[in-house]
Amino acid sequence: MTDLVAKTSIDQRLAAILTPVVEGMGFELVRVRLMSGRHKTLQIMADRPEGGIGVDECGEISTAISATLDVEDPIDDAYTLEVSSPGIDRPLTRLKDFEAWEGYEAKIETTELIDGRRRFRGTLQGVEDGEVLIEVEAEGQGRVTIGLPFDWLTDAKLMLTDDLIRDVLKARKDAGVIDESQFDEVQTYLEDDDTDQQSGPGIDGAAPQEDR
Repeated sequence: MTDLVAKTSIDQRLAAILTPVVEGMGFELVRVRLMSGRHKTLQIMADRPEGGIGVDECGEISTAISATLDVEDPIDDAYTLEVSSPGIDRPLTRLKDFEAWEGYEAKIETTELIDGRRRFRGTLQGVEDGEVLIEVEAEGQGRVTIGLPFDWLTDAKLMLTDDLIRDVLKARKDAGVIDESQFDEVQTYLEDDDTDQQSGPGIDGAAPQEDR
């Protein structure tokens, strides 16, 4: 489990609990984030191994995750569970993501300085010897390809470009997957013991309320 999938200790604990559940359903866990604030929110991103997941499948994952969390009870206090697809400008959290999206623009941040900087924006060029290759603009050198150690990455995501939007939507259409730009999030509201839980797909990423 990399820090890009689950950053904090509680994220990593949740990922360890939920990964077998998600993978047992034929999906992959892309990212886990427990967001603090006035009301905690647990954000889960999942996808198919080959890519492409619909809102109904997110609903199925949400139901399975909710049942597991009810038993394991790893989070103190009330919280909201959000299950979604990675979206078009998706986070890149596994080494294989950088291979799968070779040729597309991405934004990457690192823990260590590389060539005097920690932030990089350019075109992904695949993976080699555990390093993410990215073509960037270098002062006085034009476009050059550099390698970023995967273990040094703290954040990475695709940039929303016309080429990316066109290719992703075409792939979804060819695969018969629902357009997730309109329906890509399922929320499940988990409260203390005897309060309501809401789950199900909704318009623009919002889920209709449903008693449990």
